[in-house]
Parts: sequence; structure tokens; C-alpha cells
Amino acid sequence: MPEPIAESLQLHEGALCLRAYRGDDAAALHAAVHESIDSVGRWLPWCHANYGKADADAWIAHCAEGWRSGEHYAFALFDADSGDFCGAVGLNQRNREHNFMNLGYWVRTSQQGNGVAVRAAQLVSGFGFEQIGLTRIEIVTALDNRASRRVAEKSGAAFEAIARSRLVDRGNPIDAALYALVPAAR
Repeated sequence: MPEPIAESLQLHEGALCLRAYRGDDAAALHAAVHESIDSVGRWLPWCHANYGKADADAWIAHCAEGWRSGEHYAFALFDADSGDFCGAVGLNQRNREHNFMNLGYWVRTSQQGNGVAVRAAQLVSGFGFEQIGLTRIEIVTALDNRASRRVAEKSGAAFEAIARSRLVDRGNPIDAALYALVPAAR
């Protein structure tokens, strides 16, 4: 098994800084979630009014375990100039047999629409191909989530299919748009 990737790794592009969550990020994460209930919460059920500091702490601990095990890599997004927490992007659902992972992202409401998600998705997909050695990265998004689909397309992912009942949203199966990135397409 290859050496684990250090949690101290940082990815930079312009004023965007991506790094593993740290314990002291909980308050910023909590505030961003509460700011984003109407936009992000529409698509991601964990983003809700009852999201508490304990939820943020638990998520950060879960992310640290993911880095240690190599099963998922969650990056917190920051504006390098201001230090503001902008959202998150990560690789998860690792399939070691077929050497691919899922790419997910969310951006707090006040940072939406300025290209943060696209740049972050590109940085993390490069990390997936170059550091992890993946041969494929998938982006699976609710069919009606136009903003997420635009991010997938702008990040260079190719639309492959509408996957019926591919996601479960609040207990209900929903159709999803499936996009993929491969190293040759980058």
C-alpha cells in the first residue's frame, strides 16, 4: 500500500487555497453551513438549520480519518488573501478495484458565482490524477442541480449519462447527471 498523503498538503491557484480541515475550522464551517441553508441545503440534506458545532467537529474528525485511510480526501476552501472559508471540495467513494473516485463540492452562498467551485474542482481532480494515480473521477449531481452541472462542465468533465435513481435525496431515489474526468481529457 502506498504511503498516505500528508494532511499538510495544500493546493493553490491564485487567491484560492485548499487544504485538509483542521479542528479550528469548525466555527467557520458551522457559519458557512448556516449561511447556505437556502442554496446548498436544497441539494445536500446535511446542510440544515439544526447543523450544530458538534456536527462540524464530527465532520472534521471524519475527514481526518479519510486522509489517514486514503479512502477520501476533503479539502476546505479558503480565500488566501482574506482567510475566509469559502466551502469544500473532495474526492470520496473510492473504488480501488477500478481506480476511480467521486468528486463533490459545495460553496457557501456569499462565494457562489465567482468560479471558486470550478477552480477547486480542477485543482482536486489534478490532485486525484497526479497524487493518487486515479484513472477516472466521476461527478454525480442531481439532474435539476443546474449550478453543480455547470461546475462539472466548466471543470472539463464530460457528460456521460442520466443515471436513473442514482442518488437518494431525503429518502427518495432521484435521477442524476453523471459526468467524468479522465487524465487524457485534462
